[in-house]
Amino acid sequence: MQLIQYCEPKNVMLVHGEAAKMEFLKEKIKKEFDLECYMPANGETCVVNTSMTIPVDVSLKLLKAEAQKNNSLPPDPKRPRVMHGVLVMKDNSMCLMDVDDACKEAGINRHLVRFTSTLRMEDPGPASKTAEKLLQLIKTRLKDWHVQLTEGSISVESVLVKVEGSEEEQKNVYVSWDNQDEELGSYILGLLKTMGH
Repeated sequence: MQLIQYCEPKNVMLVHGEAAKMEFLKEKIKKEFDLECYMPANGETCVVNTSMTIPVDVSLKLLKAEAQKNNSLPPDPKRPRVMHGVLVMKDNSMCLMDVDDACKEAGINRHLVRFTSTLRMEDPGPASKTAEKLLQLIKTRLKDWHVQLTEGSISVESVLVKVEGSEEEQKNVYVSWDNQDEELGSYILGLLKTMGH
């Protein structure tokens, strides 16, 4: 116990002892130090999951863009923030860079992938009214995002939502997004699927 207190390990593995004593010691270590404690049998493989901290520099341009996107608010540990960039390894150091800057530095053209899904939705009335309902739903769920309706299309970042169909028939709702907004696009698609049922 003194060794554990002195060394301050993140994990403890107990070996070579009587089972009853080791079980008692394992529980005591967990209780006193709040540490994960392993007690593998002879010849048994034990996997210890650890977290590793890797220092990464972030380009100033990317940091400024992230600050502007979040209105210069300090990070909130309860809400994750997504930062898109390219991790560049050079001279044994890593730097997270803006995608366009990294492509320019590497001398390659940037390729974009766009995903599109179509939902069918029963909603009587004109397509514009359905679009208004979807706009209100998205605005309610994405309060911190800039959501706008332009020429019948709802846009949030690269995500576009378009409603088509006549007043009587079911509506087709097209949801499209760039690969960099995969998380947001998938969230909006899931949100609209729940409304359609």
